Amino acid sequence: MDDDRRTPRSSAIEMNELVLPQHTNNHGTVFGGVVMSWIDICASMAAQRHSRSAVVTASMDRLDFLAPIQIGYLVNLEAMVNYVGRSSMEIGVRVEAEEPRSGERVHAASAYLTFVALDDDGKPRGVPTLELETDGDRRRFEEAQIRREKRMRRTP
Repeated sequence: MDDDRRTPRSSAIEMNELVLPQHTNNHGTVFGGVVMSWIDICASMAAQRHSRSAVVTASMDRLDFLAPIQIGYLVNLEAMVNYVGRSSMEIGVRVEAEEPRSGERVHAASAYLTFVALDDDGKPRGVPTLELETDGDRRRFEEAQIRREKRMRRTP
């Protein structure tokens, strides 16, 4: 690790996509699996940026689809590190769909993913701690701790 601490803002990622015909189903809306893939990619970039190492997806706690995303819409994904453990990180991703002619945006999906940082041998490695700067950072951290505790109770 180069640094001992990093802020959520320092590892935040914004990613944009355009919904094309190959991304859509017979209703003209994007496949859920395509959105899941974009979420995983965006979250992995935030995890890599925080850990400065290779990462693997360990879990996706929750993915809520809140609004359909139409063909031709712009999709904006924002990922931020919410919580870090020894080698794991919870990343929150917010997905917004934008109607390109009006510019109107809607909250289309949200997800929480856990990533594990890997060393050169593919083994878990430590990650920098999270320096919480804002009330929002502290709230997301506390909420993520609760989700982590629930995940740990589910694990055999």
